[in-house]
Amino acid sequence: MSLSVLRMAQWPRRLARGFTLIELLVVIAIIAILIGLLLPAVQKVREAAARARCQNHLKQFGLAIHSYADVNRTILPPGGLYCYNSTANGYRLSSEGGGQDWGSDQGTWLVHTLPYMEQGPLFAQINYRDTVPNTVGAFFNANPTNRAIKLPYGRCPSDDYNPDSTASNYVGSLGPQCVGGGCGFDPNQQWCAPDPNNAVINGVPGYNLMGYRASPDHGNDLNAQGIRGTFARTGAKISFAMITDGLSNTIFIGENLIGSNDHLLSQAWWHFNAGNSHASTIVPINQRSDHPDTYGCVTSIPSSARNWNVSWGFKSKHSGGANFLMGDGTVRFIPQTIDHRTYQLLGCRNDGQATGAN
Repeated sequence: MSLSVLRMAQWPRRLARGFTLIELLVVIAIIAILIGLLLPAVQKVREAAARARCQNHLKQFGLAIHSYADVNRTILPPGGLYCYNSTANGYRLSSEGGGQDWGSDQGTWLVHTLPYMEQGPLFAQINYRDTVPNTVGAFFNANPTNRAIKLPYGRCPSDDYNPDSTASNYVGSLGPQCVGGGCGFDPNQQWCAPDPNNAVINGVPGYNLMGYRASPDHGNDLNAQGIRGTFARTGAKISFAMITDGLSNTIFIGENLIGSNDHLLSQAWWHFNAGNSHASTIVPINQRSDHPDTYGCVTSIPSSARNWNVSWGFKSKHSGGANFLMGDGTVRFIPQTIDHRTYQLLGCRNDGQATGAN
């Protein structure tokens, strides 16, 4: 054996050195810090993607509404529509006047825009005809499969309420319409009620403190003149010509949270009275109403989903505001800090006043 080999054989063997407990803890701490730094960024990216998707849904609604109006002589799709039957007056749609039959369902604006949202086959399956009472209700109530139909564009990804729900987050605007809550707590009713001094503007009485006409409660008016905004569950016919403030200054559609509105909780995007036809701008953006419907009318719970004076507003899970479709087809994110009077003027289609909004 050579001398060099002998010397190598005599060298002490060095064992591989492992992590000490302290070093392992330090590595784990560093990883935790990195995750803590990255997680908010990931959440922001995820929310930005959800908000963009929500805005895209609204943009598509804008195109569909304008397409509907082009076909129907500038008339907007009805917010909601129902039938009226009587031996005296015969069959009528709510948009044609007459009485009210809350059990006869002719659908929401989401139903009537189906052919313009690449959902023509579903509309054909419903076999909608305005000469047949309860067309929409009859189809969706025919069997559980029909009732389980969801719109591919019906949900805002930011709203995590029951992903299996057939409800939709997108709601037509009543504008600054009175909506008594029926619970003895109506903090927002002041913004739509008549001026106690009976203000007269341009020789016409009946205006309120905001400077636009006072409105019938809940928008339950078959006449478009009683609707301050652009949609209503009564089927009132509203045309582009009636939006005298300009399309870019008038809200068409906005967001609401399904778990914060007792009507949306009915989980039926097609039902004319399920909440998608009516939200009022008198309710501030993102005002809480997240106590569930089971609480009912309890004045000690001002954020009850059952209190329409707080739940029938526009709300979202987006930080600081909500997305809105304007009449000209543009989509705006309106902050919840917006001046409340400006917000009412954006909701009202014919107040004749400058909003001051960009």
